[in-house]
Amino acid sequence: MSEIETTVEINSQRIKDYQFSVDFGMPNVPLLLVDEDPPLGEGNGPDPSRLLGAAVANCMLASLLFCLQKSRVDVNDLGAKLKIQLGRNENKKLRIKAINLEIIADIPDSESGKLERCRGIFEDFCTVSGSVRAGIPVNVDVKLGKMSLK
Repeated sequence: MSEIETTVEINSQRIKDYQFSVDFGMPNVPLLLVDEDPPLGEGNGPDPSRLLGAAVANCMLASLLFCLQKSRVDVNDLGAKLKIQLGRNENKKLRIKAINLEIIADIPDSESGKLERCRGIFEDFCTVSGSVRAGIPVNVDVKLGKMSLK
């Protein structure tokens, strides 16, 4: 196993009910409101499944864009449609069963060969999807006390 190269710190704090304020620890990035869908929450912000989906989509888009730019392709537009399939596991716990991503690249027709080349390599460079596919160890420690994002 390779060594850890960097660590990113993100802090979350409960506002009320199932709403949490997320601080990404970046001075120019505002706090993000995260909430569960009804009936648990009020749906006033993205839920964790949507955040994971957005992370996968944006990482894939950035990776493809990087490849296309390195190949000197003029990218007019780039976007994605993502569908997250939820379902119950054998223990009846709700889980993400699949993430389906459709990427739409608006590039000149003459550059389609370069898109095909990038199609074969860009996914391997996406940090998020590569980690999700492989399974990420999640270590949890619960402590008593109060926390403040300030």
